[in-house]
Amino acid sequence: MTIDKGSSSADGPGGSLSPGAGGLEGDRPGAGFASPIEFRLDPGSGVPTYLQLVQQVEHALRLGYLKPGDQLPKVLDVVASLAINANTVLKAYKELETKGLVVGRPGQGTFVQATLSQVALPELATLRRSLLAWLGTAEGAGLDDDGIVALFTSALRDFRGARGVASPGQPSLERRGGAPGRRGPTGTGTEGAA
Repeated sequence: MTIDKGSSSADGPGGSLSPGAGGLEGDRPGAGFASPIEFRLDPGSGVPTYLQLVQQVEHALRLGYLKPGDQLPKVLDVVASLAINANTVLKAYKELETKGLVVGRPGQGTFVQATLSQVALPELATLRRSLLAWLGTAEGAGLDDDGIVALFTSALRDFRGARGVASPGQPSLERRGGAPGRRGPTGTGTEGAA
């Protein structure tokens, strides 16, 4: 899953613009508006298409790529660029509306109305540089994308477990028997696979 942050030039962050702003009424692809994000799909992820769109908007909100007042891409533009059903996009936008993150305005589009907690931009840039360096080290050690995700997920679970906090979507520590994390075959505290 990728979130492209639109920019005014092709070589800016994300590098590409997605025209449009939510809704079906009177939508015309490329009608003079560039959305701050462009949706991408990962067909091999096992995550339903509509949830991939929801997650990308949530990530864009957390990273500061989207802010209140921004428009999401028009439904017809998303359909055209991703070759998916309009109902899938509408379901994603409805889910975001139910969460209170966006609001649909008939004939105008879908607009961001709330944001999610985010780190200040200087700290985010520093964290991103550190993460890119770590990813380079992981790749140099022979890990592919799936191995990197598995290692990161395992480390995050161990980190949350050591702090007594369950990761989102994971059972609470009490339901796991109070153990902060499973031990791998070497007893290092890392899980084998995510």
